[in-house]
Amino acid sequence: MGCGKSTVARLLARQIGWLHVDLDKRIVERANLSIPAIFANLGEPAFREIEHEELKRILGEARESARATIVSLGGGTLVQPQNVEALRQSGCATVWLNCPVEELLRRCSHITDRPLFRDEASFRQLYAQRLQFYQKAEYRVESAVEPLRVVQNIIALGILEGVPA
Repeated sequence: MGCGKSTVARLLARQIGWLHVDLDKRIVERANLSIPAIFANLGEPAFREIEHEELKRILGEARESARATIVSLGGGTLVQPQNVEALRQSGCATVWLNCPVEELLRRCSHITDRPLFRDEASFRQLYAQRLQFYQKAEYRVESAVEPLRVVQNIIALGILEGVPA
């Protein structure tokens, strides 16, 4: 939360001409509820099930259309083993946008619509719990800089098929 996943993914896709899909937006569309409403009305397990189903759907659509796609995942997506497996089976490269927790807190201080961000202590605890999963991503890019710089750094990795590094 706050590392720039959606912004960077959108800018990256636009710059290289790939499709961008935001997993959280797809979840909201599928459930016809906001993320806080899904958590409040259905609970986190139901949210995670919808998340997994939508991730599989996005990966299937990308495969069927043969269209190169950048997917911005939710902050908890990689914590779920079934999502990691789906990404691995699809041959997706995973990029962790690493950002110091202090910067994440600064960026998220105004957020009121995230059910797992209640206060600084809960945010720090959630970050600490998830860090081990983020660290398993194949690539790590620092994201405490301007989003266009993050995009440049991702392109420089040379992992995007058909895109010159």
